[in-house]
Amino acid sequence: MSRSSSGIVAGLTAAAVAVVGFLAYQAAANVPKAVGKPAAPSASPSASGAAVPKKKDPKAIPPESGTGARVVYALSQRRVWLVNQNEQATRSFSVMPSTVSPMPGSYRVTSRSGMVTGTDGVRVEHVVRFTTVNDVTIGFGSAADGSLSKPDPTLKTGGVRMKKADGNAVWTFATVGSPVVVVP
Repeated sequence: MSRSSSGIVAGLTAAAVAVVGFLAYQAAANVPKAVGKPAAPSASPSASGAAVPKKKDPKAIPPESGTGARVVYALSQRRVWLVNQNEQATRSFSVMPSTVSPMPGSYRVTSRSGMVTGTDGVRVEHVVRFTTVNDVTIGFGSAADGSLSKPDPTLKTGGVRMKKADGNAVWTFATVGSPVVVVP
């Protein structure tokens, strides 16, 4: 073969390799994500004894809830966490939300009262207020009689109710100026 022939063959070979590489790249880029990946694990253990994925801990501090010492209130979970400066939940408990809820965001405790009568007529102790929505004050507290009933949907109430022991814990933890983070 002459020098010019071998140069042409080398050039054609290089071009062919480039075309094949480009086509392989395009094919790989257009493959659906599920192809070639193992199927999602089922809710029940397999016969092979493979580990079942752990469920998310409902008491875990929600991500995107800030940092440092704070009260975290998750609207959808109906749960509050008292988080210390070391990012550890010192207490977590379920609550009964009010009929008026705050928007997700960061707030600060604005005021506290040892005992008040709620807009629903219930005596409430250890009230910790942190915002107002449409002239309804939003805050945490516990019914003086220990009840934890669902609020009357016809009333505009802002009291996030909790058990007495939890109300006492919030009262001790959240002083005026303390951060309160509300998440969806």
